[in-house]
Amino acid sequence: MGQQYSHLSSDERILIEKLHGERHPGVRKIAEEIGRDKSTVSRELRRGLWFASNENGSYRPYRPKRPKTGPWTSGLFYSAPTAQRKAERRRREPGKPRRMDSDPPRSWVLDALRRGWSPELIEGRLKAQYAGDPSMRISHECLYQWIYAKPQRVLDLRQYLARGGKRRTGRKGRKAKGPRIPMRVPIADRPEAVGSRKGFGHFESDTVVGAAPSRRCVNTQVERRSRRLFARLVDDKSASATARAEYEIFKGMPPAARVDRTWDNGTEASLHMLVDEALGMLTYFADPYSSWQRGGNENRNGGIRRYLPKGTGFEDLAQEDLDAIVGGINDTPMKLLGYKTPNEVWDEEIARLQSKAASPNTSVALTN
Repeated sequence: MGQQYSHLSSDERILIEKLHGERHPGVRKIAEEIGRDKSTVSRELRRGLWFASNENGSYRPYRPKRPKTGPWTSGLFYSAPTAQRKAERRRREPGKPRRMDSDPPRSWVLDALRRGWSPELIEGRLKAQYAGDPSMRISHECLYQWIYAKPQRVLDLRQYLARGGKRRTGRKGRKAKGPRIPMRVPIADRPEAVGSRKGFGHFESDTVVGAAPSRRCVNTQVERRSRRLFARLVDDKSASATARAEYEIFKGMPPAARVDRTWDNGTEASLHMLVDEALGMLTYFADPYSSWQRGGNENRNGGIRRYLPKGTGFEDLAQEDLDAIVGGINDTPMKLLGYKTPNEVWDEEIARLQSKAASPNTSVALTN
């Protein structure tokens, strides 16, 4: 269970007054005496230090700019009863009004969520539709916090989000575990030219897992430029089975068409060095919990899931059936390819490599 926080009690404020008035120790020493954090004590003293005339408004016009010497004017004082009274008054005062507590934006947002709109889309639409109404403003971050707050659990608004988990992942993501892959080369060391997708022969790798009790999986490889998908059934998610599947996929390609690949951080890629040495490839690994760095592979895996949804076992799936699924995906035109199919772009790149190999650049030495 996490650390519990509580307000200062009247007894603690009395102890602060005694320590501050009699010995004038530092904030850190007072915090150690009462068993509180130093920032709590510092904040309390900033709020509670006062001159004697501060409590009576009739004395304020006559208060000198600099306090005179004497028992009541020699410096700033901390009064426990006064501080306690101010704290109780602050608790009674209403806080900042919550935007989603009022009806117009609340009803509009609920209707938009039920229509499948994302919080980012809701924020932008409100700005455009109610440009002159500041009350109809809500940031997407505030919306996410409101959706996951306790009062909204009865409404179960998470079901309207594209990925509405039980808990919201922090902005910095989950903490990565220790390295489990030998000779791991991070994606930060990958040449920047690979990220542009202009080069050919760079792949993204992943594993599609079937439902239990079957242990069979599908190893997927996607070429970044053409988006062509390659897939092979494996008996399990072990590193050795994955390495064999990778070798079978890549061995028939020209060396210039299989330069490198980018994996996630699954342990099935821990024997990547065997494939690297056998085929002369390089392997890079994405940052932990950063699937967007392998977006092409994630997209192609989603295409496989249209035919083999999550919860489907692969024990009765044959390689011929998987090849038919992959063939349908690779023969589907894509807008980002100029409405060409991945197979067409792949064939164009292979033909270009073969043409380049057949007519290499030659230099002629001129002699007198």
